[in-house]
Amino acid sequence: MSVAGLKKAAHETVAGLPREFWWLWTSTLVNRLGAFVATFMALYLTLDRGYSASYAGLVAALHGLGGVVSSLGAGVMTDRLGRRPTMLIAQLSTAVSVAVLGFMVHPVAIAGVAFVVGMASNASRPAVQAMMADIVRPEDRVRAFSLNYWAINLGFAVSSAGAGFIAEYSYLAGFMGEAALTLLCAFVVFLKVPESRPEAAPRAAGTPPQDDVRLGTVLRDGRYMGVVGLSFLVALIFQQGYVGLPVAMGTDGLSASDFGTAIAVNGVLIVALQIPVTRFIQHRDPRRLLILSSMLAGYGFGLTAFAGSVGVYALTVCVWTLAEIVNAPTQTGIVVQLSPAHGRGRYQGMYTMSWSVAALVAPLMSGFVIDHYGAAWLWGTCAVLGTVAAAGYWLLMRNLDLPEPVVAASPVLEDLAVAEGPVVAEGRVVTEGAV
Repeated sequence: MSVAGLKKAAHETVAGLPREFWWLWTSTLVNRLGAFVATFMALYLTLDRGYSASYAGLVAALHGLGGVVSSLGAGVMTDRLGRRPTMLIAQLSTAVSVAVLGFMVHPVAIAGVAFVVGMASNASRPAVQAMMADIVRPEDRVRAFSLNYWAINLGFAVSSAGAGFIAEYSYLAGFMGEAALTLLCAFVVFLKVPESRPEAAPRAAGTPPQDDVRLGTVLRDGRYMGVVGLSFLVALIFQQGYVGLPVAMGTDGLSASDFGTAIAVNGVLIVALQIPVTRFIQHRDPRRLLILSSMLAGYGFGLTAFAGSVGVYALTVCVWTLAEIVNAPTQTGIVVQLSPAHGRGRYQGMYTMSWSVAALVAPLMSGFVIDHYGAAWLWGTCAVLGTVAAAGYWLLMRNLDLPEPVVAASPVLEDLAVAEGPVVAEGRVVTEGAV
């Protein structure tokens, strides 16, 4: 592709998204640049503090459990308090708890604070996803979610490399660095990101309010809960790249650095391919993309059963990374389309919980299967789960007309309407200065 073609592609990738999205994107990138605890917690506990691997696993599980607990609570806060207050509370709580964790010595204190860190660090996700759905036009959402996912992985890739050098100097410096960058993230949100929660539309006397969405409402939404269940299966597969894969490579006699080399392919490909692949898929049928990505994920990990060298392991990582690149923005877009605007926080919280629960179950699943049956059975199980998820998406969505809800525009979309002329808000045209 020529330089002019690359410039055109880059312009088409970023054009048309509101200024508020880019500030939210910046806060996401800053937040992920400071990711230290989740990456190096196990090494910190075993190498620096001298605790056992079992204790490190317990702390990791408690950190994940905190994320499960906060998913639903943060979803409720997102709808009741608003997107911006929820993000600020989550980010300030994360900064304080991470800083405190760096000074904890007693094993019970470390485990307890790690649980709080898990709760706080996960609490902003429903709010961020709901706000992106509020401020971005429906036709641009897949692209926006893809750019946000790209920022997450870019930040994580940089932070992982940088945190390795910091850990050699001082683990405490890593904790303090994450706390500082999380505070910077909250500062960006406070100064630049306005509230976007949709305002309730006028209603006739005696009719129920539009925003009367409870967690029970989400649980009774069979179609949406079906998507959440399928999301859990797909997440369970992807988690094996970080829990099952290193164990399997170790049993093959490969070193930790060999695993690092193989898994680095995942981050490199996401950073390199996320944006061009999204440009290719954004106008294609999301149902077919979810079926395809589920199959690629399942059979990408299934192929790991035939790997025996770093090169072959890296090739299998390429396959399931492509599935991840396609699945992440597509599935998030489907979740938004199936969520009522005034209940987006709760709906996004339930979706986030599916990934948090998968992060808890995946280590137990991989350990049990590898210990009792061998790694080949784990990869075969992943292939089966991918097939089941693909069949589930086909059954759930074969007669599904994705809704385009008509609701009152958010304050941010109102500002966009005034500043940028007519825009599409939730499936209808918002004329300049009117909603």
